[in-house]
Amino acid sequence: MSQKYYALIEYLKNLEVDVQKFYDKGQSAAGTRLRKGLSELKKQAQEIRNEIQALKAERKNQ
Repeated sequence: MSQKYYALIEYLKNLEVDVQKFYDKGQSAAGTRLRKGLSELKKQAQEIRNEIQALKAERKNQ
């Protein structure tokens, strides 16, 4: 599980370039890439949440 968590953090760090381009330089295309990246980040985070929930249920049943 920690592998997915660290991959999520790395993915978020990679979005920083587009954050700077959008907010600091006003590049609209960077905003589009950022929104797409954040959507993917949300999907990855949801996968981790589902895995955590499954592990909790498994531990409870043992």
